[in-house]
Amino acid sequence: MKLLLRPLQFIYSIYGFLWFVVIMLVILPFVIAASFFGSEKGGNFIYKVLKVWGFTWYALIGIRHKNIYEVPHDINRPYIFVANHISFMDIPPIVVSMNQPVRVLGKYEMVSYPVFGYIYKCAVILVDRRDAERRAQSVREMKAALQKHISIFIFPEGTFNETGAPLKEFFDGAFRIAIETQTPIKPILFLDTVDRLHYRNIFTLSPGPCRVVFMEEVPVDDLQIHNVAMLKERVHKMMEEGLLRYRGQKLKET
Repeated sequence: MKLLLRPLQFIYSIYGFLWFVVIMLVILPFVIAASFFGSEKGGNFIYKVLKVWGFTWYALIGIRHKNIYEVPHDINRPYIFVANHISFMDIPPIVVSMNQPVRVLGKYEMVSYPVFGYIYKCAVILVDRRDAERRAQSVREMKAALQKHISIFIFPEGTFNETGAPLKEFFDGAFRIAIETQTPIKPILFLDTVDRLHYRNIFTLSPGPCRVVFMEEVPVDDLQIHNVAMLKERVHKMMEEGLLRYRGQKLKET
């Protein structure tokens, strides 16, 4: 049966990626116009445009988005959102699920893609881990955004998790900034993105559910820099247990 479905999935993947590009081209003029209104107002508008793009693309390719709130979520306060990272499909749920101003920390390498790279550059805070000055600049930009009550979104694993474990080890950055700015951590789980598009093959795109879980926030009140490792471990354990609770045996099949 799988052999029979593979040609259909290949055709569906091409169909999905074509719509991805078409909608990107439609929103490009709006992104260009917004870029002239500064990083705050212009950036906030770009994310609203991207949200329309995300929902439109989902509707055209049969992906059903759902936000799950384990506790009430306050959209009026800034957070440092951290999420698991296992697929290129981790990007659309960010703009679709967020109902408050946010900036994503993104890899500098992604700006090289035509059209998408320009929109990406306008929307994210770029980080180049190979360059110390660029790393420092990205930290300054994140702190500046938080001062304006704009949340930050970070993948603390850094790259795709291809280990077979629920999560890879986390980098310190998100947790260090949380303590330095006294901004609470809000863990998020992407439950189905690896099922919608597996990291091994870009032609595994498939329709279906795409659930995003907003977990309980982790306060950082009174924590000091020497508490970074403790905070990181607490959030890692919390997210790992959450992924096992929601996905269970399916994690071992990815």
